[in-house]
Amino acid sequence: MSNKEIWVFAEQRDGKMESVVYELLSKGTELAEKSGYTLAAVVLSENGAPFAQELFNYGAKKVYTLDAPQFAYYQNDYETAAFCKAVRDFAPEAVLFGATTIGRSLAPTVASVLHTGLTADCTQLDFDTEKGYLLQTRPAFGGNIMATITCPDHRPQMATVRSNVFKKNRISDNEQGEIVSVPVELSAVPCRMKRIKAVTEGGADVNLAEAKIIVSGGRGLGSAEKFDMIRTLAKELDAGIGASRATVDAGWISHLHQVGQTGKTVCPKLYIAVGISGAIQHLAGMQSSDTIVAINKDPSAPIFEVADIGIVGDLNAIVPELVKQLQARKA
Repeated sequence: MSNKEIWVFAEQRDGKMESVVYELLSKGTELAEKSGYTLAAVVLSENGAPFAQELFNYGAKKVYTLDAPQFAYYQNDYETAAFCKAVRDFAPEAVLFGATTIGRSLAPTVASVLHTGLTADCTQLDFDTEKGYLLQTRPAFGGNIMATITCPDHRPQMATVRSNVFKKNRISDNEQGEIVSVPVELSAVPCRMKRIKAVTEGGADVNLAEAKIIVSGGRGLGSAEKFDMIRTLAKELDAGIGASRATVDAGWISHLHQVGQTGKTVCPKLYIAVGISGAIQHLAGMQSSDTIVAINKDPSAPIFEVADIGIVGDLNAIVPELVKQLQARKA
């Protein structure tokens, strides 16, 4: 018998909460209101209490803290054991994870141990109040259709959700909630993982999840060298650099820049798509951007269907002119 709670795995790294957690809490607030369930966050860390206030501010009504020195950094065996015991003890109806590197590691092992289902890389969530089903929507068949998946026979219902598909909604600075300290015992849990050192991949220009402006290049650029135009424009705008899958597959730019279903999902205030046709795979990763500007010589390119501003023309003339105008304004 499940408890009437929706859980969000409150993933933190090196003492900093991942942004996707606040996105999930904001969406979870809507799901909790619709279902009548309680929204709760679950923190696995050395000391989870300091995270609680901000989790309350984004909608959590309850925060479960699981504290142990083994949670100083992610170790799947320890976190799976502790999380699964908490699920068995408190029986939530649904559990949401960010589709991060850690979320994509922890969620499947938890689902396997608990013998329940898991829908990966969701881009939309809803709740069927009549049947009590979490409606989990994700791209399928290479992004050609959107599939809505339910888990009718097993609990908890579980999903991983891509970053930047839901807007963050901070309610206030002083929301109130309940903190539940959950005892953790890991002495008998074997761990097959040991961290030798932490390596951060890429630099500021590939931190697309946090970028307020992104300039992305597509196959219409024509060559890897033309990405220099993208870099120049991005520098003038203090923007991150994105790319379509075709350019990454062609070896024009690192996969760290890829935006789309098989890359990163982004939601900047401004997204400039240069020479990108707008395949559904790419749109899945950026169409929730606040403002989309598309530059393409093909007036029938699908990208114009989602663009707020469309510029039909030769990118080799348009992008340098944009750079020139931006530089003139700074002079």
